[in-house]
Amino acid sequence: MTNILLIIFFLNMQSQENNIKYIHFGAGCFWCVEAVFEGLDGVEEVVSGYSGGEQNTANYKDVISGKTKHAEVCRIKYNPNIISFQTLLKVFFLAHNPTTLNRQGNDVGEQYRSIIFYNNESEKLISEQYIQNLVADNIYDTITTDLVVFKEFYQAEQYHQNYMQLNPEQPYCKLIINPKVKKLREELNEYYKK
Repeated sequence: MTNILLIIFFLNMQSQENNIKYIHFGAGCFWCVEAVFEGLDGVEEVVSGYSGGEQNTANYKDVISGKTKHAEVCRIKYNPNIISFQTLLKVFFLAHNPTTLNRQGNDVGEQYRSIIFYNNESEKLISEQYIQNLVADNIYDTITTDLVVFKEFYQAEQYHQNYMQLNPEQPYCKLIINPKVKKLREELNEYYKK
C-alpha cells in the first residue's frame, strides 16, 4: 500500500511539474512588473532579469545605459491549469501603457519597451489576437508592444529580486508601484490570491 501511495504521489508531482509554463514580459521597470504579477493565483514565481541582448551586457549598469538590446523583463512561472495565458495578457496590458514607444512614465529608453517574448507559435498568435482585439475595441489606438521569440533570460542582480516587498518605503515603490498594484488588485480582484 505504501508503494502505491508513493507512486501516486510521484505521478501527481510529475503531472504538476509538466503543467508549469514560463512567459517573459517587459513593461517598463521590472520592479513594477514583478510586483504586479506576484500574488496572482497560479503564478508560482516572478524573477526580474534581462532579455533580448547578449550575456556580456546582461547587467544593470549596461542595460540602463540604453546601449544594449536588452529589455528589463520578468520571467513568470505559472500553472496554466490555474491561470490562463490570456489572463496573464490581460494583467500585462492593464499594468502598463503599451502605446508609448520605449517609455513608461519617466523611464525612457529601449530597455523599458513593451515586449512579450513568446515561446511558440501559439503564444504569438494568441498575443497578436489579443492586441488586435484591444485596438478593435478602441481600448488603445495604437499598441507598440513588440512580439519577439524567446531566446535567453538572464537573471538580474539579487538586489532587484522581490524589490517592492523588500523596499516598501522607497519613494519609487510608494509613489509608482503601490498605486499601480492597488489599482490592479481592485480591478482584477478575482485573479489575486485571497
